[in-house]
Amino acid sequence: MDAGLRTPRERLIQTLWFEGIGLLLVAPLYAWVSGAAMGESFTVVVALSIAVMLWAALYNTVFDRIERRRTGRVASDRPHGLRSVHAIGLEVSSVLVTWPLIWALTDLGWWGALAADLGLSAVYAAYGYLFYWVFDRLRPVPPALDQRPRPRAD
Repeated sequence: MDAGLRTPRERLIQTLWFEGIGLLLVAPLYAWVSGAAMGESFTVVVALSIAVMLWAALYNTVFDRIERRRTGRVASDRPHGLRSVHAIGLEVSSVLVTWPLIWALTDLGWWGALAADLGLSAVYAAYGYLFYWVFDRLRPVPPALDQRPRPRAD
């Protein structure tokens, strides 16, 4: 494990909280906007959640490693501008995974599924920005051993 990065356990906690809260917020919203029954809405959002959970774990780990190598900064110290890039990048790349799922699980056509996916992505991008900011405040990444303040010798 790279120093200054979240442990696999911490990444799992982060991902499960993100998806769980997102499901509770987005499934009813999707049902309301799409006119789908609540059961169908939960089925679609759960399927998307599972797909994005797997993708997000990989995406977040790669993003954090690149950031750490380029800046020496841990994820919880990420500035707001880069948080926006992170959240938008995750949602844009997730469309490649979720668009075909929405098309397969609903009666929406290919372009209707894309429109639904883009709407869900916009909601999740805003939610992701807020979630990760709060999560990083509540559970910051400990600094790498070589970056911890050293006790004074005098």
